[in-house]
Amino acid sequence: MQFDFTELEPESRYRLLTNFIGPRPIALVTTRSSAGHSNAAPMSFFNVFSHDPPILILGVQPRPSGEEKDTIANIRRTGEFAVNMVDMSMAQQMLICGLGFDSEVDELEMAGLEAAACNQIDATYAATAPCALECRVERLIEFPKRVLVLGEVVHMHVRRDCLDAEGRYVNPDVYQPIARLHADNYIKSDRQFVLAPPPIADFTKSRRD
Repeated sequence: MQFDFTELEPESRYRLLTNFIGPRPIALVTTRSSAGHSNAAPMSFFNVFSHDPPILILGVQPRPSGEEKDTIANIRRTGEFAVNMVDMSMAQQMLICGLGFDSEVDELEMAGLEAAACNQIDATYAATAPCALECRVERLIEFPKRVLVLGEVVHMHVRRDCLDAEGRYVNPDVYQPIARLHADNYIKSDRQFVLAPPPIADFTKSRRD
């Protein structure tokens, strides 16, 4: 089957892209509201794109009404946000944070997630998150129905049990993030395996011979 994206309506583009590009990691994004409380919302249009500089990207669409979501309004106002990675222990709370609460509601509190103060930005993060990244806005890329947020990571919180004994690499027995597939389907990374590339000499030698 062939799909011409220049002719396809947005709903079909969304269905095809999210069905086949995955799993997509989930960012539970926390920001500071204008009233001073925490706002939290999950985003699955998210990934890391650079380590030098350390840049991650969020894709935030407006509400069905066309109004901006609280997350992007807060990001525009403060220039700061935190990304909480989500594992199974936070899966249900993540879904609660994604409900359509009014702007004055503190989603972390509503979901029963303890808030901890960030180190370098004026926001909070979920204290039980396996990892949380404090970010400052590097730039916003505006589209009519989407804002791409490029955030520079300025600080990272990692739960100690998610790292190996040396504190250098992730402990895969503990850190098993969930990711979104399509619709309400998710996946947990509890079946990790090593896939090492073969030595290039195996191929260059055969060509020389």
